[in-house]
Amino acid sequence: MKNLALVAWLDMRESMRSRWFLVYLVVFGGLMALFFVTGITDSVVMGFTGLSRLLLVYIQVTIVILPIFILITTVKSISADRESAILEYMLSFPISLGEYYWGKMVGRFVITFTPVFLALVGGIVWGAIQGAPIPWGPFLLYGAFVLALCVAFLGIAFCISTLVKSHDMALGSSFVLWIALLAFLDVALIGLMLQNRWSDSLIITLALLNPLELFRVGAIALFDPELSVMGPVAYFLLDTFGRPLLLAYTIFYPILLGGVAAWAGYWLLRKRDLL
Repeated sequence: MKNLALVAWLDMRESMRSRWFLVYLVVFGGLMALFFVTGITDSVVMGFTGLSRLLLVYIQVTIVILPIFILITTVKSISADRESAILEYMLSFPISLGEYYWGKMVGRFVITFTPVFLALVGGIVWGAIQGAPIPWGPFLLYGAFVLALCVAFLGIAFCISTLVKSHDMALGSSFVLWIALLAFLDVALIGLMLQNRWSDSLIITLALLNPLELFRVGAIALFDPELSVMGPVAYFLLDTFGRPLLLAYTIFYPILLGGVAAWAGYWLLRKRDLL
């Protein structure tokens, strides 16, 4: 456990010295500051105002930026160490392969999750200072959504990083995956439904296997319990799951997906040639 913590701390220090981490901080911290400067908490859109309006806009930004940031910064962590012989150097110390792998994942989770969550907390604190009522329910659930999204894409990124030996190939694979997940939010699924006449339940099932789609559905359910903006799909989701079970699914399924992908990456790293 001590070695795992040391590997995690080393990965965190390396990340904090890199330029991508500074950009990451500026993006999320700067966005939150921009929201307040532009007076977004004072506007009213579809009945949302105050901090609820802030959370709504922050969700829309996070769903696009957070996954690609995690993928492009994490997917090359092991493949780059393998290329630069850092992996061989690290394993020359009394550190097991499991401590190296899971330590890097823990360190990268802290680095990717903390800035997003602190920006969210900062927005809530500043809004409370200004006298706005705090929507504790949506705030806590949104924090859980962000955590689940981080775990899902970290697991996927580490799995890809163990599959490929070149960090250039890892970056290309992560970008293709991100584009595919974005396409399956609406465009590809609607095309499949129209061209192949697939059943509605099959299309919706495929959509609910996409962690990005789940994040969006869960975010909508926070502010619109009836899911009225989703049209007829809302009846299927609410009748099949119900709102409490739907929210639980949007949190625990991405965590399970990320955990399975991370374990698959660790299994592949143990079975394949490390160098």
